[in-house]
Amino acid sequence: MLEQYVKKILTSRVYDVAVETPLHSAGQLSKRLGNQVLLKREDLQPVFSFKIRGAYNKLAQLSAEELARGVVTASAGNHAQGLALAARELGIKATIVMPKTTPEIKIEGVRSRGGKVVLHGDSFPEALAYSLKLVDEKGFVYIHPYDDPHTIAGQGTVAMEILRQHPGRLDAIFVPVGGGGLIAGIAAYVKYLRPEIKVIGVEPDDSNCLQAAMAAGERVVLPQVGLFADGVAVAQIGQHTFDICRHHVDEVITVSTDEICAAIKDIYDDTRSITEPAGALGVAGIKRYVELTGVSGQTLVAIDSGANVNFDRLRHVAERAELGEKREAIIAVTIPERPGSFKAFCEAIGKRQITEFNYRYHADKQAHIFVGVQTHPETDPRAALVQHLIDQGFPVTDLTDNELAKLHIRHMVGGHSAAASDERVLRFEFPERPGALFNFLDKLGGRWNISMFHYRNHGAADGRVVAGLQVPEDERHLLPDALAKIGYPYWDETDNPAYTLFLG
Repeated sequence: MLEQYVKKILTSRVYDVAVETPLHSAGQLSKRLGNQVLLKREDLQPVFSFKIRGAYNKLAQLSAEELARGVVTASAGNHAQGLALAARELGIKATIVMPKTTPEIKIEGVRSRGGKVVLHGDSFPEALAYSLKLVDEKGFVYIHPYDDPHTIAGQGTVAMEILRQHPGRLDAIFVPVGGGGLIAGIAAYVKYLRPEIKVIGVEPDDSNCLQAAMAAGERVVLPQVGLFADGVAVAQIGQHTFDICRHHVDEVITVSTDEICAAIKDIYDDTRSITEPAGALGVAGIKRYVELTGVSGQTLVAIDSGANVNFDRLRHVAERAELGEKREAIIAVTIPERPGSFKAFCEAIGKRQITEFNYRYHADKQAHIFVGVQTHPETDPRAALVQHLIDQGFPVTDLTDNELAKLHIRHMVGGHSAAASDERVLRFEFPERPGALFNFLDKLGGRWNISMFHYRNHGAADGRVVAGLQVPEDERHLLPDALAKIGYPYWDETDNPAYTLFLG
């Protein structure tokens, strides 16, 4: 099977539109990690993503009759832009079905490259179903984003370039994984020609469809997919891609949202370029790998796979990057409500930089403060800070890994409400589109009073909400069904210490 894929890769017609991207050394990151880190700059492609390779190669294999019919795909991401440009270069008609929640930058990216955009549905499955309907009704040829041998071969040309650009020692290649087209193509080429090189997949810890499939020995469907790294938000690995990955990918590493944000900052520091979250997975994976294994002196390549990021999202990235670098701790500290207690706490902090401080008088003669403190993973780790404050007599709750605290509470600290009895606290992710917030509130607020509400837009396809509902105890059994009818992913945060300390 590998030999067939290598032949396809070597004969792929990608360079009519794609460029051979450079393999850049990440000097600062290499020095910090004690390994040579190289970045394969696929963000420098004409569509700012590797996807142009596979899309063009697939179209180049179609017959004249198929080209005359036109092509269609469903995509909210980089495949859409790649296919639009590839179709324009070949002079054929391309229709791209995108969910209504797709960020404007990606819609305009498709239109500017000659693709016809059809917005349909609130999610990718709805867009996919409609695109397949167009295949039946219009006779279009469907172009899959990743699960097609010719698409896989086109993406595999990334590996061909890496081995040609760096013929010396190469220990591992770290590849972002969504549906698996990129890692399958890279694994096929590398394991055939240089089997000693490790091929390591990197996924968000809330979108790990390949890791789950590898563990199960078969493709699985994730019940829920995280949306931050939208370029790899895929619930099930492809069939063709898994056939390769299950035998030729060495391992899969998962990373958190904070670690992805830190990796975006690392790439910026070394290249002055800004990647999308999915594009930074390779670097995040290298950092995690080095931390887990302790390797040094190795040569490690990260695929910088794309740069299609909304500018609005950078606020969120900057907010979380220091946490991902383990250079900030978010903690809740209880201090006595009396003169001099704030000063005593600052003395306990010492020379550490306070990055954030939220305080509100509390009626129980104690003050709960929400505070960010600068730390260092080696010289002044978070655990040492927490223990030091406890030793100084300050009760501490570490909220650094608490999503409710980081997404909402840090912007909401204000005090408790005695009137908000029977309050249940829910955190939601919902599709972002015009009118989405009103529709969400309309569904949420029909039966029970909304006692608290905080909404954040990150310039992405999803909105983040935390809401308090006053649900009498004898009606709580009705809540799960009511939430299920809304249809959005949610988490019950009623017992979360970030809520109970500052708002409960």
